[in-house]
Amino acid sequence: MINLNIKEILKKIDWQDPVWQKIKEEILDLNQRIEDSKEIESLLKGFSGGYIPAGPSGLITRGRDDVLPTGRNFYSLDPYRIPTKSAYEIGKRLAEKLIEKHLNEQGRYPENVAIFWMASDIMWADGEGMAQIMHLIGVRPVWFGNGRIKGFEVIPLKELSRPRIDVTIRVSGITRDNFPNCIELIDEAIQKVASLDEPPEANFVKKHALEIMDKTNKDFRTGTLRIYCSMPGTYQAGTQLAVYASAWKEEKDLAEVFLYWNGYAYGKGIWGEARHKEFAEVLKSVDVTYNKVVSDEYDLFGCCCYFGTHGGMTAAARHLSKKEVKAYYGDTRDPENVEIRDLADEIRRVVRTKLLNPKWIEGMKRHGYKGAGDISKRIGRVYGWEATTQEVDDWIFDDIARTFVMNEENREFFRQNNPWALEEITRRLLEAWERELWDPAEDVKKALKRLYLEIEGWIEESMDEVKGEFQGGSIDVVTSEEVEYWKSKMQEALR
Repeated sequence: MINLNIKEILKKIDWQDPVWQKIKEEILDLNQRIEDSKEIESLLKGFSGGYIPAGPSGLITRGRDDVLPTGRNFYSLDPYRIPTKSAYEIGKRLAEKLIEKHLNEQGRYPENVAIFWMASDIMWADGEGMAQIMHLIGVRPVWFGNGRIKGFEVIPLKELSRPRIDVTIRVSGITRDNFPNCIELIDEAIQKVASLDEPPEANFVKKHALEIMDKTNKDFRTGTLRIYCSMPGTYQAGTQLAVYASAWKEEKDLAEVFLYWNGYAYGKGIWGEARHKEFAEVLKSVDVTYNKVVSDEYDLFGCCCYFGTHGGMTAAARHLSKKEVKAYYGDTRDPENVEIRDLADEIRRVVRTKLLNPKWIEGMKRHGYKGAGDISKRIGRVYGWEATTQEVDDWIFDDIARTFVMNEENREFFRQNNPWALEEITRRLLEAWERELWDPAEDVKKALKRLYLEIEGWIEESMDEVKGEFQGGSIDVVTSEEVEYWKSKMQEALR
């Protein structure tokens, strides 16, 4: 093991060297701006109605040191500068790597990539994902001299050297509500590409537009609808709610919930129109579903929206297309070395580096009740990914059970701080087992049900004289088939 003595290293540096002088100045400047951060003071000033100077927001881990000093009244960005020129270059590489991966694995180009376009792409990464979408369909941004977006131009097929890849985009509610100009620009580009005088085999956007027009007997505008979200004024993808409520029996149920919630089209001149049938048609041609990570500060277990949307879209595409649909995950944490990996590999990466990392676990335990609850939430999202995509390895569930339920020290932590969190973890594991989403190892099978009864006993003791019904370890599965109103609303939207 290398023992780095920072003080000794600093002594050996020639601070008269111009390069080191510049580095020293930058370090001192950063340090001063950190020292000048006045978060508590600004908070109190805001409470008393005082003025708080404005400042930019962003991820310092992505080189945004202009966010220092913190404690300012931060603003986001100018949405009319998205994507930036540097983000466009990263987006191009993402698009090419995605195409290359699919070509190597499947022996053909992907015809349609279904993308979960989150606001974090715009607010944290300056529109890398937006640029990726543009390069997939074969257009590029055109900027004014001041960096603002003027529009786009079509990349000729000869220069592109490949077919134009179609896209199906599920935008997040925050993207929809805060960046309508970005949505409209992409929508215009899709319409333009679909109208090009090119053979369908070289232009999958056009190919699928013609197919949708033929199947629905509707116009060109209908054939080019590619951007969808939940109903205006609503958020979430619906799928995560069904998963958490155990309101599904098979992939078909989750696919229908996803379609029902997200079949509202957005674009220039169309904002939140119910277009469930068209959404279903475009999902049938999807070959790959996709999202990406931009920072180690956030990951695909950080919110239920990740599996609810990306996972729900994967379930819907697989069910509707009746074919294998790949699930990919991009990685631009290091913009110099972007990667495209399988969703299953991304799940493994985050499980190893965080969820099952002893240092991470100990850090969460320091937060007592809240830490226990957050561990439970993340494990619930692991289950959500398996429910929607079946991309979680059995060993992951085995190790979750061994680490949090079967480990006596950790079990005692939950008992003292938040037994309800451990009950939720164990119940989700039992549900995964009962649904045959997971085949537990023998030692886990022997321990899990016994320990669940023990945990249930803790809770009963803590409830004392509280009366009423409790869910307990049973999983009551209810779908739209059992609820007439729900069933009729689903049928009305999806017919």
